[in-house]
Amino acid sequence: MPVIAVTGHLDLAPDTARAVRAALDAFLAPYPAGELTGVSCLAPGADTLFADAVLARGGRLVAVLPGPSAPGPHAGAAERADFDRLRAAAHRVLVLPAARLDPAAYAAANDRLLLLADRVVAVWDGGPGDGRGGTADMVAAARAAGLPVDVLWPPGSARTGRP
Repeated sequence: MPVIAVTGHLDLAPDTARAVRAALDAFLAPYPAGELTGVSCLAPGADTLFADAVLARGGRLVAVLPGPSAPGPHAGAAERADFDRLRAAAHRVLVLPAARLDPAAYAAANDRLLLLADRVVAVWDGGPGDGRGGTADMVAAARAAGLPVDVLWPPGSARTGRP
């Protein structure tokens, strides 16, 4: 059973989120229902879209949370509802011990994702990262580990710039 981890931007514009979801559905289509495991931190944006796509495909979802306080105090009501829904739907939830949800906590979660994965799908604009724990860092780490990385960034995609 293939295990695919996700990394990607949090701040997808609404039209981009719809295009990314369609791209994720197409990316996952070759995997027979029930023969796929997706690994996600359940963050807003790419992680949530991927988790929903895996579940819609009949796959198993493994949630890797950077700490017990995830999704964190800055999550809005809709983001928290998505997080809670996906966490409840997950086949397995791994909660890492970070007391603070800082870049080191997200980097540790990414490291765990890479240990579990056979490949990585990155919803990434290809731009440089802003430090450890971000999308560019995860892509670089996956490539360094020899994992295949599939980058999805549909034409015309945009980010909102919202943290």
